[in-house]
Amino acid sequence: MKTHPNFPTYPDRTLMAEDSKRRVFVSRRIPENGLERLRTLCDVDIWEGDLPPDRETLCTRAAGCHGVLSMLSDAIDPDFMDRVGPQLQVVSNYAVGFNNIDVEEATRRGIRVGNTPGVLTDATADIAFALLINCARRISESERSVHDGKWKTWEPLGFIGLDLVGKTIGIVGLGRIGQAMARRCHGGWGMDVLYTSRSSKPEAEGEFDADYVSMDELLTRSDFISVHCDLNNSTSGLFDASAFQKMKSTAVFINTARGSIHNQNDLAAALTNGEIAAAGLDVTDPEPIPADDPLLDLQNCVVIPHIGSATVDTRAAMADIAAENVLRALADEPMPHCVNPPS
Repeated sequence: MKTHPNFPTYPDRTLMAEDSKRRVFVSRRIPENGLERLRTLCDVDIWEGDLPPDRETLCTRAAGCHGVLSMLSDAIDPDFMDRVGPQLQVVSNYAVGFNNIDVEEATRRGIRVGNTPGVLTDATADIAFALLINCARRISESERSVHDGKWKTWEPLGFIGLDLVGKTIGIVGLGRIGQAMARRCHGGWGMDVLYTSRSSKPEAEGEFDADYVSMDELLTRSDFISVHCDLNNSTSGLFDASAFQKMKSTAVFINTARGSIHNQNDLAAALTNGEIAAAGLDVTDPEPIPADDPLLDLQNCVVIPHIGSATVDTRAAMADIAAENVLRALADEPMPHCVNPPS
């Protein structure tokens, strides 16, 4: 297999623009501010479909390009890299995550990989907390009853939910978003914070009075559990039947990270059998969730379509970073956020 040559060097972007424009494929339409940045220096091809391009279309449209601005739905694997060609210099994901990209293979070929961390922290934490309070207070369930014409009068025992003040929140993965969620729960509702993470976070412990605990302790003690960890070999299927059985019967499970971190069938069973009280999901496995998935029939499960970063400011900032990642890599300059910076 042919190895990608060393990154070309451009003294400045003016020379890059005057030279033959680099070709960039964008696999979905993103906010215009990002596309305009790319168009100033690149020949940009954008997939305009409402749905992601299929595999053949993705490979064909990206063939011959120097840069690809990709989505989590795009599999950037060795076959894709072969079909795009050895001139490919950068793949910039319009997302924080990059588990859709074979980073090791990209690195071997000299292809830089970018992502967009940081800017979606607060927006995603807001959605996680919105799901938490929605599930705790049965908001979606009660709202549906109004639309279904079932609201007849004020009911003393109608839609009784869970209090939030003073309860315990368990955070799985205390990175930027996990800390933002803990900040909301502790600062706004006086919750005790438990967390598991790859390593302890002394600064966060000081800010939130948080306790670094084992996964089992987090499962058994938490009133609410919110998932903010990366998807990897150790977290795939982390929340399975065994995990749900250890949780309180009144517990609420929230996942805004990746759908594969929970086992969907096990979650449906836990909700149906009363092993946990409710669940709120911004991510599913697969995405979109099939219309006949049992979770969609459950009143105690709220599913929304992966909108954690869906605010005007956040998506625009993601577009800026994703575009700048491409431009910097093509100019052989340091990228704002590079997963595999060249040594």
